[in-house]
Amino acid sequence: MIVMENEYFVGWGTLALINAGLAQGKNRSGLNWFLISLLCGPLATLFIVVWNKLEK
Repeated sequence: MIVMENEYFVGWGTLALINAGLAQGKNRSGLNWFLISLLCGPLATLFIVVWNKLEK
């Protein structure tokens, strides 16, 4: 049972790292989106993918 919980946290953390990379690719703060992703997970991914890229 403990192993399953650890896998869940590893997957959630990996998603947060992926979201940070996606956010940086759209000229948004990677750190902010990493932290948001830790709280919101897949919902944060949806927002990053749907929103337009920011101009520099």
